Amino acid sequence: MTVKLHEKGCFTWNEWAEKLGAELKAEPDRPYYESWLAALEALVEAKGLMSTPERLSRIDAWDRAARATPHGKPILLENG
Repeated sequence: MTVKLHEKGCFTWNEWAEKLGAELKAEPDRPYYESWLAALEALVEAKGLMSTPERLSRIDAWDRAARATPHGKPILLENG
């Protein structure tokens, strides 16, 4: 998702690297993937691509869909 947003011109690779670096430095004991996700979420919000309420709503929708999806099946938002 990060690469695709960059390819669409939503942010520069330098902006991404700075945000990821800041997240890694802010919480060095956090798992790398979680820092990656935090950086992406922060950058998407900062660029106005998604608001905080939209992001939280999407997280909730994915959680509901994941719980409603049988193991081994694709997670579809409409399952939530």
